[in-house]
Amino acid sequence: MLKKEITEILEASRQNGWVLEPDAKALLRSYGIGVPRFVCAVGMEEALQFVLEHGFPVVAKIVSPKILHKSDVGGVVPGIESDEQLHDTWERFSKMEAFAGMLVEEMGFGRELMIGAKVDEQFGPIILFGMGGTEVEIYRDTVLRMAPLQEKDVSSMIKNLKAHQLLEGFRGSKPVNKEALTKALLAFSDLVMDVHESIESIDLNPVLCSPEKCVVADARIMLRKPD
Repeated sequence: MLKKEITEILEASRQNGWVLEPDAKALLRSYGIGVPRFVCAVGMEEALQFVLEHGFPVVAKIVSPKILHKSDVGGVVPGIESDEQLHDTWERFSKMEAFAGMLVEEMGFGRELMIGAKVDEQFGPIILFGMGGTEVEIYRDTVLRMAPLQEKDVSSMIKNLKAHQLLEGFRGSKPVNKEALTKALLAFSDLVMDVHESIESIDLNPVLCSPEKCVVADARIMLRKPD
């Protein structure tokens, strides 16, 4: 049975057809999947309080049920270093369609990976893993496995990437935390199995993996359309 928090998030998102990023990250966090510390500020005071507690730099993102592709409208501002920049970003976002707040989160660093899922009519839930970031559609270095995943599946997925050496340390670079990455993929598999009847797809990109941890920098959950 789904946790009450998850059921409430999915039900509240059905009208939009997708889950707003703050809710998506809350859902991921409930499964033990790492996300940056963040606040969904509905007033400038909340945004300022967040940076007072956690410091700069931060990333700011538009929160609007009418804006799915935030980057396309200038709705993502990384590397904010001052209260003035934060205020200017708020002022610009607040003029966008159906403005509902501003997501403010700590900056993440690490190797850019992607984790995704789709529900195939024939095979059911399928997990996608690969190299991520803005170049994901160029390199297309991904692997697929049917859910649910086991630890041996995760190990195989990592080894089957063309660029797997980048994750293991290459030419002096440090390897990513494979234990954290494995934990994230297994937890994601659990999530997908629990919600697959309600979703069309999930896209976590980028997932930033460093030698210390793996955190989901951006998350998109598309819901299944009513029959």
